[in-house]
Amino acid sequence: MRIRYAARSDVGMKRGHNEDYFWVLEDENLFVVADGMGGHSSGEVASKLAAQTIDEFFRRTQDYEATWPYRLDPGMGYIENRLINGIRFANHKIFEKASNELRYKGMGTTVVMAQVQGEQVYVAHVGDSRCYRVRGSEIWQVTRDHSLLEDYKEAKPDMTLEEERNFPHRNVITRALGMRDTVQVDLRTEPLQDGDQFLLCSDGLSGMVSDDGILDVLTTAGGLEPAVEELIRRANEAGGIDNTTVLLLECSNSV
Repeated sequence: MRIRYAARSDVGMKRGHNEDYFWVLEDENLFVVADGMGGHSSGEVASKLAAQTIDEFFRRTQDYEATWPYRLDPGMGYIENRLINGIRFANHKIFEKASNELRYKGMGTTVVMAQVQGEQVYVAHVGDSRCYRVRGSEIWQVTRDHSLLEDYKEAKPDMTLEEERNFPHRNVITRALGMRDTVQVDLRTEPLQDGDQFLLCSDGLSGMVSDDGILDVLTTAGGLEPAVEELIRRANEAGGIDNTTVLLLECSNSV
């Protein structure tokens, strides 16, 4: 598969600094978006540390004989183990820094990452940063937010849209890197089709622009860079209450 991508992070209309961070490791077809949280500059530190730790881990484990900080799970393949352990290692680094330095106490970050290998895409995430797949005229949310709202919806599947909009704790997440020394990582593997697009984003986008609005942009923008710019413009136009990060990749069989 030939991979093309475009990405941008924007501070938004209300925040004084940007706590989002994205990273691309082209040799591995690896794409990462992190959304930090914490007082002062702590969120910025956490999201950047997550991306840098994952990058370091992937570079060190290019050799199959490399020493790993965790045992491989025999129930999963090498690619899945690498993605999950990369995130676990990032979680450990963030938790350690937050525990040892008072100014970083309580910091954390969400993370969503995708890796394209052969005819498959592997998506791993913790928190409410999302991955969407756009195929033809359809959009599908690959990830499930780790949030109180999603937990409530799972317990009450007949929840109405009005109830969802009025849910009092809709922005409270239940998982993030740095919250504790261990973390549970969700991972999905999906087969690729020619022309598939995958959007990784922080909730600064998904909280401001509906799925239908995202689909409209991705099917009419006329290119990856214009689509990224338009998504950020729409998030800001809708209020821009948070930082917004958009990383869009397209998978194609053409050379």
